[in-house]
Amino acid sequence: MTPTRRVLLTTIAIGAATMVAACAPPSSSGTSSSAASGSGSAGATAAVAAKDATSAAAMGGMDALVAAAKKEGALNVIALPPDWANYGEVIAAFKAKYGLTVNSANPDGSSQEEINALKSLKGTERAPDVLDLGMAVTLANTDLFAPYQVSTWKDIADTAKEPTGKWVQDYSGTMSIGYDSAKVPAPTSVADLLKPEYKGKVSLNGDPTQANAALIGVMMTSIAQGGSADDVSKGVDFFKQLNAAGNFLKVQATTATVKNGTTPVVIDWDYLNAAHVKDVPTWKTVVPGNAVISAYYAQAINKAAPHPAAARLWQEFLYSDAGQNLYLKGGTHPIRYDAMSTANTLDPAAASAVPKVSGTAVTLTPDQNTKAKAYLAANWAKAIS
Repeated sequence: MTPTRRVLLTTIAIGAATMVAACAPPSSSGTSSSAASGSGSAGATAAVAAKDATSAAAMGGMDALVAAAKKEGALNVIALPPDWANYGEVIAAFKAKYGLTVNSANPDGSSQEEINALKSLKGTERAPDVLDLGMAVTLANTDLFAPYQVSTWKDIADTAKEPTGKWVQDYSGTMSIGYDSAKVPAPTSVADLLKPEYKGKVSLNGDPTQANAALIGVMMTSIAQGGSADDVSKGVDFFKQLNAAGNFLKVQATTATVKNGTTPVVIDWDYLNAAHVKDVPTWKTVVPGNAVISAYYAQAINKAAPHPAAARLWQEFLYSDAGQNLYLKGGTHPIRYDAMSTANTLDPAAASAVPKVSGTAVTLTPDQNTKAKAYLAANWAKAIS
């Protein structure tokens, strides 16, 4: 797990459907109007270079895109830990299908660290080709991204994508409290975390001024304390109290820290907390009933990507049925869930295993995300100093 990333969210509903049979990229029959002509047709001629392509069709179709990506030979990804949203299996499937080398940098990095790397490595072969970001960081950096519309564009709600494809939401989760039941009592509310039993035990997944998982974690505590999506201040106040009580552990929660017992209580995404039971059998997860908040992360392509064709092929894979089902297998709610449910292409076993959430989740609008990030930038450090 990591501190990164990642607004509009629908209420999470789990349904069962039929497993998609093959790990295939989207076909021309699934293209949007902007990407329909020539997508995958043998006779299509590429109109533009990969770095300028706004769809697979613009390059002459999927076959041309695949050929160009294979010629580049590699893809640079960043801040994608193997156990986050099933990225280990996603990367392995992409490599197996297309034979590309995938260079994975800083797997435990935050969304802001992704942007920092994009800027500092610009013009080098080490720059990230693609990014997986929290919405606050995404919205603040759209000028760095290349417009691209995947072949399944029409399945994605307008509220979940930038109109030209500079960013597209990919998967979501719900904020939760994970805990080792062998070490601490079960928290029945966010307020319980202030009790002496949790002294030196409560952690976040990163710095909320840089990491979306941590930002939404603070927002969850704010809502639990009577705040709203427009006001994260009560969450900052809560962590100030938590810190004063000696309960806030200033250690980034990761799979390793949970496994070795360093972070016995973690405020993090439900799909990440739920996965810890594999390493810690006594690990349990709860979503506070008075503070249900969910959020999507977003994909973006570096407009100066050193491997522009591979970057676009990666996006095509992630938004194909195969890629979306791999996200689902990781316990997340993929952006094409509803469309795939209607088309009976969801993996039913994966869908049934996604953490269940009761009630309607609070979701942040782009403005609320930006406002929360600004407040945290101005107030977080002094609150926990």
